[in-house]
Amino acid sequence: MGCLAGQGQPASPRHGGGQVGEPGLAGRNHRRGRPPLSQSADLPGLLSSILVAHGCSPHVATILAANCATAERDGSTSHGLFRMRHYVSTLRSGWVDGRAEPVIADAAPGFVRADAKNGFAQIALAEAAPLLVQKARTNGIAVLAIRQSHHLGALYLDVEPFALQGLVALTVVNSIAVVAPHAGSRAVYGTNPIAFAAPTADGAPLVFDQATSTAALGDVRVAQQAGHDLPYGAGLDRAGQPTNDPAAILDGGALLPFGGYKGAAISLMVEILCAALVGANFSFEVDSSAYPGAKTGCTGQTIIVIDPAAGSDGLAPLPARVSTLVAALQDAGQTYIPGGRRLIARSQPSAPIDPAVWTELRSLLPA
Repeated sequence: MGCLAGQGQPASPRHGGGQVGEPGLAGRNHRRGRPPLSQSADLPGLLSSILVAHGCSPHVATILAANCATAERDGSTSHGLFRMRHYVSTLRSGWVDGRAEPVIADAAPGFVRADAKNGFAQIALAEAAPLLVQKARTNGIAVLAIRQSHHLGALYLDVEPFALQGLVALTVVNSIAVVAPHAGSRAVYGTNPIAFAAPTADGAPLVFDQATSTAALGDVRVAQQAGHDLPYGAGLDRAGQPTNDPAAILDGGALLPFGGYKGAAISLMVEILCAALVGANFSFEVDSSAYPGAKTGCTGQTIIVIDPAAGSDGLAPLPARVSTLVAALQDAGQTYIPGGRRLIARSQPSAPIDPAVWTELRSLLPA
């Protein structure tokens, strides 16, 4: 099946079809137990140069590099520098078009559709965001449906900008099939993450994302590279037997949904919102086997944006109510508020990139 369900094929390889090896960019520091690397002044420029060298337009490269560098700064190492070899590998395979220009359609008063044209979802979101916000302000709520897209970044970065504008945002994305349904023995769902953001009265918005599986795929790859086991019950091996070995999960096995049948139902919902609604592939329909080195699923993404000011005369402001809830959680003994590690990472002074990691990044540039 092509990238878009029932239509077309991905671009043919332009940069060779060789497999790029699994990265060491995050594993070295992960193994040593070192704190996450922070962003350096030159990091986005280097990442952008790498992406341009492997087929991205400067516009696309700038957006993806900023996303990757920000995730690294925030301590989201599984979606930071660790992802660069996956970007390069996927671009080299020809599975994704690094120069794609999305097409945005004003579908209805509260509905925007975007065709990413076999490019990265973050580019389609950047192009559609102004219209999406305008519709949310006008109607109180608006939906963006992105199809024929690839997503390798941290999902919380897709919704945080809306919360900084005083809006509430929810997004879901499906991916390649790596998660078995409840009581199933083989993968049907993607890790199908959900991200949410809401403004608070205390400055920084409440922002989090999470996979609907027991672990994000990036975390499984990091654990494999670092030689760590996953928590018990994380997944199945290729024979359908329970395992916590990340290598067995990645070698024809599958992750499991978090929370058993309840998490599986949420993953089912994500598939419907990101494939059936959007007009994209279900996770199990993605087939990149003709593109060795591809690390993404060409699937879909849905973003819902709500203006809490709509019809709110006489009501307590939403940011104040969110802060009241967070305070209640803290008073009850919850020491970790979702997204808290990100805020801590951002508050710390920037540290230089490990020289060995910098060398590995530079090795991704063509000689």
